[in-house]
Amino acid sequence: MIRLVALDLDGTLMGDDQVISARVRRAIAAAQERGVTVTLATGRMYDFTRKHAIDLNITAPLISYQGGLIQAVDSETPLYRATMEPALVREMLDWQAQRGWHLILYADDDVFVADRQYPETFYELLVGERVIWADDLYTVLERHEPVKFIIVAEEPEADRIEEEVRERFKGRIEVVRSHVLYVEGNPLGVSKGNALCRLAAHLDIPQAQVMAIGDQGNDAPMITWAGVGVAMGDGGATAKAVADWIAPPLKEDGAAVAIERFVLGESSG
Repeated sequence: MIRLVALDLDGTLMGDDQVISARVRRAIAAAQERGVTVTLATGRMYDFTRKHAIDLNITAPLISYQGGLIQAVDSETPLYRATMEPALVREMLDWQAQRGWHLILYADDDVFVADRQYPETFYELLVGERVIWADDLYTVLERHEPVKFIIVAEEPEADRIEEEVRERFKGRIEVVRSHVLYVEGNPLGVSKGNALCRLAAHLDIPQAQVMAIGDQGNDAPMITWAGVGVAMGDGGATAKAVADWIAPPLKEDGAAVAIERFVLGESSG
């Protein structure tokens, strides 16, 4: 019996248009009506996550910033919060400047961009809201606590960047891919899997009664940890490799099919 369902947002519940289909909405509502706790687990900012949680009538603590924050919709106090060491971020800023990479910094509850390389709509889609154009990201560190950073690059350059960042910061930060264009750096120990474990313990729900659904490498830790781990059919190879079950793709409402199958006990049709 599944008692807790953790859902990724981008690529799992919605596409670039940020529209959640009627079938997915119905499946989530039906699970909640049966007493199942549903949460969102995303790399997005808390406010963005909270907005979608309210839209879906989700009241459970939410996992945002790749697991760096666990906070209930109706609470101003986090259950868990992690930040990055400013010295590590300064080192990263020095290095990315030498390499010519495009870095976006998340600090406190805002997102800072110092070198605009894409149309403004790109950043609005990436962040959702509250993009602050800064002259200098070093100055940001003097006033704000860093939460994570994203390096934006096209493939295959993003693959090379991921390898280089992993090697240089091994044992000091967590590096994940949340999108083909994004290489993310997070505080050491932060992952959706660790956050889901914390949340399940807080709710007194055993691991075997937890289901997680995601589509990218950053979802792999929670897909691995959950009693039932589901990857989207059009997701990345890393997520699929650790999944117990592969759902249909996003355009076929794969998340709804998974909920119907494992939570509601219905066959897909």
